[in-house]
Amino acid sequence: MKDLLLITPPFTQLNTPYPATAYIKGFLNTKDISSYQIDLGLDVILELFSRNGIEKIFNTEVNLQEISENSQRIYALREEYLKTIDQVIHFLQGKNPTLARQICSMNFLPEASRFNQLDDMDFAFGNMGLQDKAKHLATLYLEDISDYIIENVDGDFGFSRYAERLGKSANSFDELYSKLSGDQTFIDYFTLKILQEKLEWVQPKLVCFSIPFPGNLYAGFRCAQFIKKHYPHIKTAMGGGFPNTELREVKDQRVFEFFDFITLDDGELPLELLCSNVLNPSEEAEYKRTFLIENEKVTYKNNSKRHDYKQADIGTPDYTDLKLDEYVSVIEIANPMHSLWSDGRWNKLTMAHGCYWGKCTFCDISLDYIKIYEPISAKILVDRMEELIKTTGETGFHFVDEAAPPALMREVALEILRRNLVVTWWTNIRFEKSFTRDLCYLLKISGCVAVSGGLEVASDRLLQLIDKGVSVEQVARVTRNFTEAGIMVHAYLMYGYPTQTIQETVDSLEMVRQMFEMGILQSGFWHQFAMTAHSPVGINPEEFGVTPVKEEILFANNDIDFKDKTGIDHSKFSFGLKKSLFNYMHGINFEFPLQDWFDFKIPRTQVHPDHIHDCLLDENQFGFKGNSKVVFLTKNVIAENRIKNKKKYSGPYTLLTFHLKTNIVKIDLEQDKAEWLMKVLEENSIENPKKVTAQQLKNQFEENFEDFELFWFSKPMQQLKENGVILSL
Repeated sequence: MKDLLLITPPFTQLNTPYPATAYIKGFLNTKDISSYQIDLGLDVILELFSRNGIEKIFNTEVNLQEISENSQRIYALREEYLKTIDQVIHFLQGKNPTLARQICSMNFLPEASRFNQLDDMDFAFGNMGLQDKAKHLATLYLEDISDYIIENVDGDFGFSRYAERLGKSANSFDELYSKLSGDQTFIDYFTLKILQEKLEWVQPKLVCFSIPFPGNLYAGFRCAQFIKKHYPHIKTAMGGGFPNTELREVKDQRVFEFFDFITLDDGELPLELLCSNVLNPSEEAEYKRTFLIENEKVTYKNNSKRHDYKQADIGTPDYTDLKLDEYVSVIEIANPMHSLWSDGRWNKLTMAHGCYWGKCTFCDISLDYIKIYEPISAKILVDRMEELIKTTGETGFHFVDEAAPPALMREVALEILRRNLVVTWWTNIRFEKSFTRDLCYLLKISGCVAVSGGLEVASDRLLQLIDKGVSVEQVARVTRNFTEAGIMVHAYLMYGYPTQTIQETVDSLEMVRQMFEMGILQSGFWHQFAMTAHSPVGINPEEFGVTPVKEEILFANNDIDFKDKTGIDHSKFSFGLKKSLFNYMHGINFEFPLQDWFDFKIPRTQVHPDHIHDCLLDENQFGFKGNSKVVFLTKNVIAENRIKNKKKYSGPYTLLTFHLKTNIVKIDLEQDKAEWLMKVLEENSIENPKKVTAQQLKNQFEENFEDFELFWFSKPMQQLKENGVILSL
């Protein structure tokens, strides 16, 4: 028995748990509130994609004369699917790696229409190993089954979403309510069966649903409906990304036939107060940012004077109860970042609450989850990483920040290195000039493998209008720095921003083409601009040249339909932008004229063909910055004193040999300067939390020698800098 049951309803990701319930459980532990968490989506997928589940799918009556040719083929091969499904799932869970050879033999899995794309597989996966090719083939196999389910069994099914259209821009509750009033779906059967088992076992007093996306909404409501009907004594609550952005103006009383409470923004304090009110009812109940029914009306209660918890006080996410060894790694498409997203299990952490920039005009910067910026200390963050490694056995981390702060990333990297941790991590960033070559190298050796960031529209006019705080030239240099350090870069790309012209769309594509051709971007994704209610564009649309289409809001309010004064139909660019990007990601067809990607006339680009190349021309590397912090990253130095057998020395000199992980660097210095450098290396090793500045080094050097800059920018010292022995941060 537990007081609370925390549920992520179907569906989010197959490969790793959505972290919200783990965050909440970690906080509840600090308050001694007992809880149990389940990823109901994973449980449903594992039951559906099992021999018993596949039997139920094929036992659903179909008219073989009316279904598609693809479904006829899958149905005809049903015995092959029944025979292989359990083995394939075990393989994708990492439990049966030897099956990869069978899968890649191309005579093991039944193949339907998804396998038609295999002509491109060697092209897309040529550099991938046997395991990854097998994962991709197994993913196509699952998608074939999914296609059959959608056509013949349950049209709302999707691996990472369910009945998503019912939650998207649902200003009215009518359609969702009508669906909930109807018969249970095929997927509902699995969902509610598992839910009942968990309720009987846990016997909670309060069930809390985390609803991050529209694709979780229907299932969350269906589960809450089941609880209200069969367990009326159990209270239900909803929180998470969907209500935080979409349900801030909810007025429809019917919503509260399913949920007793809906909480907004940071969930820790609202949930603590709900627990107190449910477990120990009193007349003087306090609430924090909570909707409920009071006097037969939807009421927003925020009568608690308590402040939200600081990030340092919310505890470490707790993944206990979740079936960490049963998540399923898939490789859907040959997009490197999407592969990272869906393959492997990642512990999720946050470096900072909110966004340190908080100005982008398309973003929901008026909401607390972005507006209130609060970083966590590097020490606490790495403490949490070590704790999660112990409890989950996983050393991979995805920092789910709006944009990770560069200064904090630097401190986290240094703390990881001080503790000799071996971890792999990636995060979201802004492409700002703080990401120098040296900082990117530091991040790489601490375990950073990838970053994603918003280039948005590769146009300086529009970047200024967006208030992104970056220029195309700056983005190019930053992506170059990450790429040279060996960190993969993914760019979020946008088209259709208010007042964007066709010429700017074409020029933006040309900028992106050049960045891929120069090898400074490895991955990207185009999406069309969407106006949201809580962004500066949504709040003041007239200032941005758009007119919103007004609708009465009784349920969800986020995406807003609008008319752009340019009158351009930006959606017609979608196919061409995405097709060209697919080619560029594979390093081909850069020479194609941009016109070839579109089936309608576009203007010629006005961007010079060498624009990005010229952006990357080296800046002055010899400017002295006294306030820069200097980090020394090696202890493996052998010093040999030698006598003057070199023309450039008039006395004894010292040969310093630096043994780096992958190479050896040798430099020679005058003996007294070599001794000074060795002393500096010893005093300022990575273990020393205090970082020396370049000015402090200059002062120390000039106590005994002259002209620090001449020494600091000499060829031997440049060799050490180029090989990452000395970093200026």
